[in-house]
Amino acid sequence: MQVRTDRSRSARRPRTLAAMTTTKPAGRLGDAEYVGDVALFGDAGLLDDAALLLELEPEVHRLYDRHAGMAQEWFPHDFIPYRLGRDFDKEPWTPDQPRLTGIAQTSFEIGLLTEDNLPSYHRLIHGMFGKGDGAWLNWVGRWTAEEGRHAIVLRDYLTVTRNIDPVSLERGRMTQLQQGYDHPSPGLLRGLAYVTFQELATRISHRNTGRYSEDPVADRIMVRIATDENLHMVFYRDVLSAALKLDPSAAVRAIVDEVLAFEMPGAGIPGFVRKAAQIAKAGIYDLRVHRDEVLLPILRHWKLFELAGLDAAAEDARRRLAAYLEKLDEQVLRFEERLARSTVPRIAAAK
Repeated sequence: MQVRTDRSRSARRPRTLAAMTTTKPAGRLGDAEYVGDVALFGDAGLLDDAALLLELEPEVHRLYDRHAGMAQEWFPHDFIPYRLGRDFDKEPWTPDQPRLTGIAQTSFEIGLLTEDNLPSYHRLIHGMFGKGDGAWLNWVGRWTAEEGRHAIVLRDYLTVTRNIDPVSLERGRMTQLQQGYDHPSPGLLRGLAYVTFQELATRISHRNTGRYSEDPVADRIMVRIATDENLHMVFYRDVLSAALKLDPSAAVRAIVDEVLAFEMPGAGIPGFVRKAAQIAKAGIYDLRVHRDEVLLPILRHWKLFELAGLDAAAEDARRRLAAYLEKLDEQVLRFEERLARSTVPRIAAAK
């Protein structure tokens, strides 16, 4: 059964720009046309964010229904080995209790503290999509609800199994949420590019963390979370695919800007650079993974280097992207040369 989105807001007015576009006699900007007070920048085919939200809404509605039909309901408590639980007031945590060690602990810690910052991510997502009609708003709520389970299951697992000091985890959570994810709300196109890359990067990082742990319980949890992240990535990727058809030049510029400036949302966690370096040495998420498993597959899906009819700025952006990818490949080779001298155990190749 497909879950239909709430159409009550959008039903009161036409949903396509073609049905609403009128020429505004006063305050014209060159050859721009207007939807109400929304300017459509005519000759170049450029749409501002409000116009893009409106034009993309039918496709977002379709993709929301597709997502709702594919997403599986699951419950965090089903993944937790509660039989291992013991009262902390009677048996406090000690460093000899964890079954996870070293980099596996670090990667779980980074993963959980990143997921903990959901209130900040909700604010940013709502800032990008909140002025849209029903399907956009329904997606914001659905995405937030699904993401919320991730921190629940990770914290319960780490607490019940005593794999990380629960006091340290709670202090980290307090620090992380008070600090928040302080990031300016991006424009719609760049925001869609960011969440597409970020969701895929998070899926791979979580999945590899589970594999690296060599704990079947942890691995099962991370497989479940990674499945959610993949569906979220596909939703955002396909919305931006639709935007590429509406305004390819603006979308290409936004994608390139995001690739060149991308950073993971956990970058504000204290000690993140050092911990990320350890995670990279273990092969959980390194430059090779970022280039070959995150950037290139999505860029190929969008056919970014095959699009025709782009404006001069978008063509220049593609040249900058090609140069960046070439430089990134050189950085990958240098990293792997240094890695040959590392004593950090690497993740086993996926079967």
